[in-house]
Amino acid sequence: MKLIVNADDFGLSRGVNYGIVDAHELGIVTSTTMLTNMPATNHAFQLMEKYPKLKVGVHLTLSCGAPITTDCPTLINPQGEFRLTSQYPLLKEHGLSEEEVEAEWEAQIQQFYKRGMTPSHLDSHHHIHTWEPIIPVIKRLAQKYDLPVRTGFRNPPNGVRLWSDVIDAGFYGEGVKEKYFIELYEKFKAYDGTIEIMCHPAYIDEVLRQHSSYVEGRLKEFEILTRIKLAEDVTLI
Repeated sequence: MKLIVNADDFGLSRGVNYGIVDAHELGIVTSTTMLTNMPATNHAFQLMEKYPKLKVGVHLTLSCGAPITTDCPTLINPQGEFRLTSQYPLLKEHGLSEEEVEAEWEAQIQQFYKRGMTPSHLDSHHHIHTWEPIIPVIKRLAQKYDLPVRTGFRNPPNGVRLWSDVIDAGFYGEGVKEKYFIELYEKFKAYDGTIEIMCHPAYIDEVLRQHSSYVEGRLKEFEILTRIKLAEDVTLI
């Protein structure tokens, strides 16, 4: 069984950053994806240099913080922050400019290249890259930068490399229990492909509380991710 354990939200806050690198160093986290538009982004880039074995991708967002680009009126609220929330799938009319989304996401990706770094892969905050109106954008950017993308699409776009064969998002909220890993193993132990687990380990700080409704569960995730013992035939990649 081949397993990727990816920690989302690198760059969200210093507490999140430290929680992720410690869950990598002390636990089973193998990769992370970074919000490149947040106050703790520079701190996350600094930590990258100290943990070279940690794969780091881009956590593309339209729903956390403020955009990097300045000419994006369809993406922002009157305060200049992203106007979408995690409830974006319920919108009957999204009103987004595809050109503005693409320019913003390219700017988020470029934060790596401007520092002479190459991201490992692409995914997104609240899985928005799998939303039907956004798929053409993620396809173009993935192909332009030759980067694999987190799966989770109802119909994966042609010509896009996927980061794994399966994504399991069950280790979240009420699903944050040690038995999750036992059940995952029983479900996939005979599977030949690669499974990705999405997780959100963190130390809690005030910035996290300001930007996320998912707070205490992150510390519980950290505790489990740093003490769990996986079956011998599980290969972390």
